[in-house]
Amino acid sequence: MRILEPLQLFILEESVMLNAVGIDVSKGRSTVAVLQPGGVIVHKPFDVPHKSRDLHDLAQYLGSLEGDTRVVMESTGRYHEPIRNALSKAGLFVCTVNPHLIKNYGNNTIRKVKTDSADAKKIARYTLDNWAELREYTNMDTTRTQLKTLNSQFSFFMKQKTAAKTNLIALLDTTYPGVNKLFDSPVRADGSEKWVDFAYSFWHVDCVRNAGIKAFTDRYKRFCKHHGYEFQEAKANAIYKDSKELIATLPKEAVYKELIQESIRQLNLLSENVEHIRKTMNELASTLPEYNTVMNMYGVGSTFGPQLMAEIGDISKFQHREALTAYAGVDPGKNDSGQEVHNSSHASKCGPSRLRCTLYQIMTTMLQNGVREDDAVSSFLFKKKAENKPYLVYMTAGANKFLRVYYGKVKECLHNQEQAEQ
Repeated sequence: MRILEPLQLFILEESVMLNAVGIDVSKGRSTVAVLQPGGVIVHKPFDVPHKSRDLHDLAQYLGSLEGDTRVVMESTGRYHEPIRNALSKAGLFVCTVNPHLIKNYGNNTIRKVKTDSADAKKIARYTLDNWAELREYTNMDTTRTQLKTLNSQFSFFMKQKTAAKTNLIALLDTTYPGVNKLFDSPVRADGSEKWVDFAYSFWHVDCVRNAGIKAFTDRYKRFCKHHGYEFQEAKANAIYKDSKELIATLPKEAVYKELIQESIRQLNLLSENVEHIRKTMNELASTLPEYNTVMNMYGVGSTFGPQLMAEIGDISKFQHREALTAYAGVDPGKNDSGQEVHNSSHASKCGPSRLRCTLYQIMTTMLQNGVREDDAVSSFLFKKKAENKPYLVYMTAGANKFLRVYYGKVKECLHNQEQAEQ
């Protein structure tokens, strides 16, 4: 006697035909397969170019299928967005899933087959087996996609800024050693720093000590007024005095001046771009329902908060908090076999590296600011550190704890908002 699967029983009871559309996405084109329960092939896998007319024809075809149709594709960087947007605008149920879920699904064959057609059918089978748990793409996901894109660009420009600053300091060490440590003024809202502005005008140590104390003081005063810094005569005297002891390895020549000043212009441009993206991310994140809850968490500020929301996305896509920690890759792995049991294993690191980077930066902020009595995460972090755990162990454990608290608070926030709307 043949035993019917739960999904097949649902079809028999409700008399609704289910059409599972699996799409294997690649750059410029996608492979589409349409299956029904029982392995029925509605349409053999076929390729669809990412052109407006072709996507329109695909949407019309899928919309004409009799029964309930759901489309699933992997979230593959940017490549899936054209087809996802086209099908969603056509009114179809579209769901994007983590590629890791598809990779680990249905590998119940000895023969390994890796083709676009096989992958499309594999995604369609995944769609059938997880029909009830699929989550439809919504307009709110568009905001989260924009936020994640901004975070990607923020990370890129931050790397460029760090490289530009390192290069500038290396150049200045040959003309004005230690100039980057002369001031402790905070970074301004536009990303500018006092030592960088100072180095643009006084790019060589001879610009200070060869001028004489009075001439340098007058010039430094004009510099402070021009850039809006507070002038302190004692600071001018200290800078002039220290310059007498410095040794420049490169002479004061025009070619080096041009190199340094061009490096400063590039650094200032990158700093301006970084701060603009930071501000835009914060404004966009403030439109999300969990914004205030996340921003009130200890260790989270105007930078880390939007980054967290960008990389985690909609919390409702995680069925439980362990799913979130697994997504971030900060869950402890297990590798037991027989009588061999390991009490500690490496973190899986299976997930977006930018999310783990943000989590470790939040943990670093907590370590710098100390324990807060009403915060469970910082107390747990310092407890693990006091137990003389290795650095990566207590940092990863703290990140895991933070995500569990994050999950609970954001879930409660969204639940309360739903209750209020009802």
